[in-house]
Amino acid sequence: MTTKLSKDRIVEAALAILDTDGSGALTFRALASRLATGSGAIYWHVADKNELLAAATDYVIGRAMSGVVGGADPREAIRAIALGLFDAIDAHPWVGAEPLQSGMVLVFEGIGGRLQALGVPDRALFDCWSALVNYILGVAVQNAANARHRPQGTERTDALGAIAARWAQLDPEIYPFMRRIAADLPGHDDRAQFLAGIDLILAGILGSPVA
Repeated sequence: MTTKLSKDRIVEAALAILDTDGSGALTFRALASRLATGSGAIYWHVADKNELLAAATDYVIGRAMSGVVGGADPREAIRAIALGLFDAIDAHPWVGAEPLQSGMVLVFEGIGGRLQALGVPDRALFDCWSALVNYILGVAVQNAANARHRPQGTERTDALGAIAARWAQLDPEIYPFMRRIAADLPGHDDRAQFLAGIDLILAGILGSPVA
């Protein structure tokens, strides 16, 4: 029995293509092949690639935001939004390349609204919001890229250990700091470090000391 074509099925197929090969591989021809249907049938549900990317982004971001509790402390809500997006981009790297899609606006609103709740004055709101959003997106995208650029079959700790070993051999007169942190590189937790950055930015915004 043939499963009836629907927008949900089309988005599901689009996600599979995006996760495997990126947005460049998402074409209506590729979708038609995966769904064993004609392009015309897909156009009946989705107008164009932009609409399809928006729907796929909405789905991923909606799941990422589903764990954010409405009445949570604003700081904790920002951390939850940030970590949800970090994990979403780690699982779906193409999301980070589509920052202006409609689903991402939900993230932007969530962060901005919590900054307002924290009492950030209007004159500073855009700059504070921009700093947070750029950090979150930048680190999340870079983390996902690092994971995918690692040589196939190489464990993360081993890859970082090889880099740390090179840092440890640098000239101590020129690179004293890099030699000092080399030992911390292989075992560091990316998610914990990401959240530490969020806390640093919030501490700076709110003028409070970092724990």
